[in-house]
Amino acid sequence: MVDRIGGGDSFISGFIYGQLTYSTVTEALTFATAASALKHTISGDINLVTAAEVEHIMAGNTTGRLLR
Repeated sequence: MVDRIGGGDSFISGFIYGQLTYSTVTEALTFATAASALKHTISGDINLVTAAEVEHIMAGNTTGRLLR
C-alpha cells in the first residue's frame, strides 16, 4: 500500500460509474472495489487509473503487474 488517502472517494466514484455503465449492482460493486484497490497504489488524493485498468483487474488479471 502506497497511500490510503482517497480510497473511499475512489470506491464511491467507482460505484457511481459502475451503476451508470454496468447492468447489475454486483458489477458496479466489483468495479468500485477494484478502483479503490488500485487507488492504494498511487500517492496523493486523486485516483489516476483509467476505467480500462480497473476492468483489467475485474477480469481477474491480478498478476501484480499494472498496465500503465
